[in-house]
Amino acid sequence: MGDLAGIRSRLPYIRDLGVDAIWINPFYPSPMADAGYDVADYRDVEPMFGTLDDADALLREAHELGLRVIVDLVPNHTSDQHAWFQAALAAAPGSPERARYVFRDGKGPDGAQPPNDWRSVFGGPAWQQVPDGQWYLHLFAPEQPDLDWTNPEVVAEFHSILRFWLDRGVDGFRIDVAHGLAKDPGMPDIAGRFATSGQAVEGHPHWDQDEVHEVYRGWRRVIDEYPGDRTFVAEAWVHSPERLALYVRPDELHTAFNFSFLLAPWDAKAARAAVDDSIDALSGVGAPPTWVLSNHDVVRHVTRYGGGGTGARRARAAALLMLALPGGAYVYQGEELGLPEVEDLPDEALQDPTFLRTGGQERGRDGCRVPIPWSGEEPPYGFGPSGTPWLPQPPAWAQLSVEKQEGDPESMLSLYRHALRLRRELPALGDGTLGWAPSADGVLAFRREPGFVCVVNFGPDPAPIPDELLADGEVLLASAPLDGDGTIPGDTAVWYAAS
Repeated sequence: MGDLAGIRSRLPYIRDLGVDAIWINPFYPSPMADAGYDVADYRDVEPMFGTLDDADALLREAHELGLRVIVDLVPNHTSDQHAWFQAALAAAPGSPERARYVFRDGKGPDGAQPPNDWRSVFGGPAWQQVPDGQWYLHLFAPEQPDLDWTNPEVVAEFHSILRFWLDRGVDGFRIDVAHGLAKDPGMPDIAGRFATSGQAVEGHPHWDQDEVHEVYRGWRRVIDEYPGDRTFVAEAWVHSPERLALYVRPDELHTAFNFSFLLAPWDAKAARAAVDDSIDALSGVGAPPTWVLSNHDVVRHVTRYGGGGTGARRARAAALLMLALPGGAYVYQGEELGLPEVEDLPDEALQDPTFLRTGGQERGRDGCRVPIPWSGEEPPYGFGPSGTPWLPQPPAWAQLSVEKQEGDPESMLSLYRHALRLRRELPALGDGTLGWAPSADGVLAFRREPGFVCVVNFGPDPAPIPDELLADGEVLLASAPLDGDGTIPGDTAVWYAAS
């Protein structure tokens, strides 16, 4: 099991990778019904991971290395072991303690039926009955009761939690399920009109309700009290870039993860549409776009892009595409090593509540969460002091370890380090704008000023280099070797310095 001391020991690696900040999943006290996203105390550290002193030391050492730290905040629900929920269970229906959560009477003459037909993201109904007959809402696991964000006490509590961590020096917050806090007070049945999970569509009764934005206006006022570049990033699975833009208006959150880019297939037209739609929508509210290829909730993109050699080659090209786009980019732990999804975890090793609540019909997210390999020839590959990691690592990962890749100039790790160094050094990269350039079918080319061009060949066959680059385009970085014949190989991206 990893811990805060382990993260501290790897901070030099993070710095040398070339990133600006590190986002850490929840490390609060938790019964671990959902990998720490069931929080029992928002102002402390789970003893398995360390202490508040360890958190303070991590912040201090990261800042000394020039790294900022974003912590994960889980506002949609608490753990069922949180003091508030335990008090709610001990209190009567209609009490102030229950008003902090979404408790409702059941349907039917004896209230024995759930209040409506809402379903849990993890499978099964989204309601759990308590001994006195009332029901509470849990859009995720039963151990994760949803808070009622119409309650001023809930609002005030999270303002206090934000200040607690800002006072300790955190640089920002990633907001879990940012689109889920507000629920339609009428609690209408879904009646098959909406999917249980995935991107929220318009009119959904518990995702992306307009009332959620008042919550974030209040949060923005809190964070603006603090000096320096403190920031929010929202996890908002909404159905369009236009809806996403509402979360990052000037008086709300700073940034939001861009899932339309992540979800785009390996296809030039789809990728361009995702880029254009995101930039257009966010520019209207003055917010920077963000780009992400993988995270702890989705299949790793080496596997999504085809797996094996093809998936790895496309992943290399996708990294150069993402890091050349204007705005911010997120690198999920291990993608810089080219890690694939672990698709053959034994059933007994799986821990995601999705697997348990669907009776094994859905494998869940454990395959992208396997700890990364640092060194050595066998598990745990330098993760943890000894023994078996919390999820088993495959034998093939011995060849993908940091130790193996550090000395190889052609490795995925070397590509990421080179790209991130250029991204920091080149004035054209980072913030700014993008202009598309003419290119062949299946190829995307765009220019960023001053003097930078990115070309990505999404097709399997070589494609001609755009004419403007043949004469004076100096290759800065390529995701695969170039043949020098005036073409770009298939599934390859190239960065050029151009006049």
